[in-house]
Amino acid sequence: MTMSKDQLSVEVAKLYYQLEYGQQQIATELNISRPTVSRLLKHAKDKGFVTITITDPYSETLVLANKIKEKYELKDVRIAQTPSDNYDLIVEQISLEAAIFLEETVVEGDIIGIGWGTTIYEVGKKLRPSQLKNVQVVQLKGSITHSKVSTYAHETLSLFADNYHTTGTALPLPVIFDNSEVKKVVEKDRHIQHIMQLQEDSTIAMYTVGTTREEALLFQLGYLTEEQKLQLQETAVGDICSRFYDESGQIASKEINERTIGIELSELPKKRVSVLVAGGDHKLAAVDGALRGNYVNTLITDYWMARQLAK
Repeated sequence: MTMSKDQLSVEVAKLYYQLEYGQQQIATELNISRPTVSRLLKHAKDKGFVTITITDPYSETLVLANKIKEKYELKDVRIAQTPSDNYDLIVEQISLEAAIFLEETVVEGDIIGIGWGTTIYEVGKKLRPSQLKNVQVVQLKGSITHSKVSTYAHETLSLFADNYHTTGTALPLPVIFDNSEVKKVVEKDRHIQHIMQLQEDSTIAMYTVGTTREEALLFQLGYLTEEQKLQLQETAVGDICSRFYDESGQIASKEINERTIGIELSELPKKRVSVLVAGGDHKLAAVDGALRGNYVNTLITDYWMARQLAK
């Protein structure tokens, strides 16, 4: 039976690429001329029967990723290709990278714990419908504010939950209470304890970092007095899930931390995947502090941030 050109080109490609035959060996084996072998190899590539991927271990982003991995002892670093250091573009690209990462990472039975804020909301918008079953989604921190500034907490939870065909579990409380005594009483509620257990049981945690700049989202939500903001600006470099930490990653204010409800930072390293999604020059100190605190095992960031972190 005579093979078609397509079939013959596949046969030639297998001998050449998989068995590493030389072109003359293939010509002799198949009783065809050497120029025909060359033409058939080109035909296989043109038709898409053969695709060639070159992994360059010296490309800059791979070098940067490896440096950051070693410096902060991380499992994985993903660097989004950002054409400029424009923050809106950076958020667009890192959130896309994070959505792709989740697609590759989530397995049936996972519990995904999520923070809130613009970056995680953008991740939710970019998720592609999943066919996985038995995936749960839970908020990692309280979501009620008395401010008109949007945290996208509800919208983000809905996007993630819809993507995994589930009902998201919200933490329907203010993230920072006026005093720790009220918080302790609320935490004893059976329903709240169930939500907090779900946070603890989550296998994947995805969150961003906030800063202590005056315009930082958490500073706009009415949780903190001006005096408390000033104190945090002096001692803290950023927050994860509204828990503020200093440049070495240690809790910056014990008093505010005791009034904060949601996952404890010490729980994050216990996750199979603890992924920080953050970029932008203004978040450098916050990201560096989070990494130094060893809360993160996976970082998704932009090229410009990566260059600074790798130093």
